[in-house]
Amino acid sequence: MKRLLILLTLSPFAAFADSRPALTIYNENFAVVRETLSLDLRKGVNAVTFSGATRQLEPDSVILRDLSGKASLQILEQNYRNDPVSQETLLAHYEGQTIDFQRFDANGNVKTVSGKIIRANPPLVEVEGKLQFTLPGQPLFPALTDDNILQPSLEWQLQADKPGKVDAELAYLTGGLSWKADYNLVAPEQGDRVTFVGWITFNNQSGKTFRDAKIKLMAGDVHRVRPPEAIITRRAMSSVAMDLQAPVVTEKSFDEYHLYTVERPTTLRDRETKQVEFLHAEDVQSKRFYVYDGLNLPNLRQYPVEYLRSSEGVGQESSTKVAIMREFKNTKENHLGIPLPKGKIRFYRQESDKRLEFLGESEIDHTPKNETVRVFTGNAFDIVGERKRTHFTRNDDKKVFTESFEIRVRNRKNEPVEVQIVEHLFRWYNWEITEKSDPYTKVSAQKIEFPVKIAPDSEKTVTYTVRYTWGGDSGH
Repeated sequence: MKRLLILLTLSPFAAFADSRPALTIYNENFAVVRETLSLDLRKGVNAVTFSGATRQLEPDSVILRDLSGKASLQILEQNYRNDPVSQETLLAHYEGQTIDFQRFDANGNVKTVSGKIIRANPPLVEVEGKLQFTLPGQPLFPALTDDNILQPSLEWQLQADKPGKVDAELAYLTGGLSWKADYNLVAPEQGDRVTFVGWITFNNQSGKTFRDAKIKLMAGDVHRVRPPEAIITRRAMSSVAMDLQAPVVTEKSFDEYHLYTVERPTTLRDRETKQVEFLHAEDVQSKRFYVYDGLNLPNLRQYPVEYLRSSEGVGQESSTKVAIMREFKNTKENHLGIPLPKGKIRFYRQESDKRLEFLGESEIDHTPKNETVRVFTGNAFDIVGERKRTHFTRNDDKKVFTESFEIRVRNRKNEPVEVQIVEHLFRWYNWEITEKSDPYTKVSAQKIEFPVKIAPDSEKTVTYTVRYTWGGDSGH
């Protein structure tokens, strides 16, 4: 079975056309970061520091290589420093030492006192021979030493086989970067031809700002237990230039992926959430219908098969709720026809005063083109269901039992409705419908549907009898 992997790119430039950062963000809260470093190396061992890594970098995922392929670079030793200078880190650095603190007296005059930092966190400071659990004022630290860093950094002992200037690619995995898709479906006051709008939301909690970044978004269930190279080398497959004219986003199939491109770089600031519209389709034909799934037994899989087969009382639970469903075809003829990343979808309808009212929300999974999207938006107010068992017999000697059900659906609306009555034949795999009031469709091995139309302010009754058998040549 194919897995849907979608690449959404916010730059048409080739991977190494300039020195701007490039990101591939996955929807499992991690990303591949790629940066171009200009290095001036001597032959042999070089001490190199890269300042500007993320706070959630995975050190063992780091790859550094010469972009030209002419030089051989080898990391002999790597240190990842994630303790940028702050009041807390400096207090810890000066534990056991005496520094000055500045404070104001009662008259507002500045006063400087000395205190010995016994412990940094929580603070414990000795001032004039006495201990206190708060800082005696604003700490005044000595000048920074070479050992202090201002932002997360990678420090390397780097072996070069020849001297010279090198443009190197640094690539690594990091946490703290994520994205998701959201959709808004807006219906007019009357009818079901809707406007469909898709948004991409970026969330950067990595501890680093990426300015004018070239961003790709990967949708899919990417397995993390594999060498980092397997993820990073996807760069070679995704550097496809795309010609954007009028559309905001274009899409093309590429190998097992779907590539979306937005023709502009973007800046992702640390601790920022940013939205980009990637889809806007008008006049999308949708369909609203109703589903009555009256069996109020949501976790059938938690029951042993033998229990379901032998317990007469199971299956009589009933719900009166009728679900509101909406579906539309993801086709070019329906003004869509592009793979849709999974995400939340919200529904609105215009009221008589031309304002929009919220009608519900649901989630869609990754949906290829030419497939039908069907989602639940809420429960109907004016349509009510009722389900009851009318007959039950069991014969263990013949290994057979039968059940009969009566399902009523009442429509109190002033318009006709279409309702799918869903029944779960959960007791066993070998079954036969021996009597029925209406035609049905077999949806799966243990589910059937009765499609019915109900006139305004009227009721529809569906009845059926199912016969289960087990043992013998059933194979179960």
